[in-house]
Amino acid sequence: MTATVLTVIVNYRTAAMTLRAARAAAEAMEGVSGAVTVVDNDSGDGSYEVLVAGCADLPRVRVLQSGHNGGFGAGNNHAIRAGLPDGTRPDFVYLLNSDAFPDRDTIARLRDQILAQPQVGFAGSHVRGEDGETHVTAFRFPSLWSEFESTARAGPITRLLRRHVVAMGPLRVTQAVDWCSGASLMLRMDALDAVGLFDESFFLYFEETDICHRIQAAGWTGLFCAETSVVHLGSVSTGMKHWARVPGYWFDSRARYFRKRGGRLYLVSATLFKLAGAGLFRLRHMIDRKDARVAPYFFRDLVTHTWKQMARGNVRTAENGMSDHAGDRA
Repeated sequence: MTATVLTVIVNYRTAAMTLRAARAAAEAMEGVSGAVTVVDNDSGDGSYEVLVAGCADLPRVRVLQSGHNGGFGAGNNHAIRAGLPDGTRPDFVYLLNSDAFPDRDTIARLRDQILAQPQVGFAGSHVRGEDGETHVTAFRFPSLWSEFESTARAGPITRLLRRHVVAMGPLRVTQAVDWCSGASLMLRMDALDAVGLFDESFFLYFEETDICHRIQAAGWTGLFCAETSVVHLGSVSTGMKHWARVPGYWFDSRARYFRKRGGRLYLVSATLFKLAGAGLFRLRHMIDRKDARVAPYFFRDLVTHTWKQMARGNVRTAENGMSDHAGDRA
C-alpha cells in the first residue's frame, strides 16, 4: 500500500504568497499519493475567495475556511481533522508555511526518510532564504540553562552551556534533533494519533516545540533531513522582523510551554534563570560602559505573563484533555 501525505498550508491575510506556496507544494506532490489542503484562518480580507479561485486549476489542492483565527496550531488541526479529500486518514502530515516553497523532491524525500526509520516521528528540512543563506531550523528543547544563556549573551557562557543552546546552528548533515521549525515539517500520523494534535492554547510560537516534545516523550525520535530543502521568506504573516515590542502571545506561549513541562515551579525557575542572565548581561555592559538595550518592556512583559500563567488553574490541554502539569516534566 502506498503511503499518503496530506500537505497543509495555513493562510492569514497573505493570499498571494499562499498561492505561490500552494503551487510549489502541488509540484512537489507530483508522484506522491495524497493531497494539499490550504486553510484560511478567517482572514476577513477576501483571502478565502482569492485562494479558492487561485487553487481551482491546481491538482489535488483544496481550500478550507477554519471560521476563526485560532493561530498556527488550530489552523493545522482543522486540516488534519478533515483528512484527505475523500475523508481517509493520511499516513503523514506535511506542514508548510505560507511563505515557504519546497524543492520538487522535498516532500517525497521527507516521506521516504520517515518510512525507512520506524522510530522517527517527525522530520524537518534544510531551509534557505531567497538569497541562498541557510536558516537555523533545528533546535534543542528549551531548558533552565538555555533561558540563562539566551539573555546572558556572553561567549564564555555560551561555550560552557553549548549543549543547552536552543539553536543548533546551520546543520549540514542529516541527524537526530529535539525539534524542527514548522516552516517545513513532516509528522507521522501514527505519532499524532498517540499524542494528539497541536495544543490550541498556543496561538503562535512554541506550538511545534510542544508537539515535537510530546512525540519524543512518547518514544519516537526527531530528524533533520539535510537532503531536503525549502525556500523560506520568514515572518510574513507575523511581522516578526518589524516588531517594536514582542507581542503578548509570544510571552503567553513561552509561559505555557514551561508550565506544561514541569508545572508552576518550573515556569518560575525558567523566568528567574532568564532574568539572572539578563542581570549578568547588564552588569557586564555597565562595567564596559556599553549600551545594553533589549526590546522595549521585554522583562516587564516576561514577568507579567509568567504571573498570568501562574495565576491560572489547572488548564486542560486541547490535544488530549490532560492537565497541563500532570507530570510531563523535561
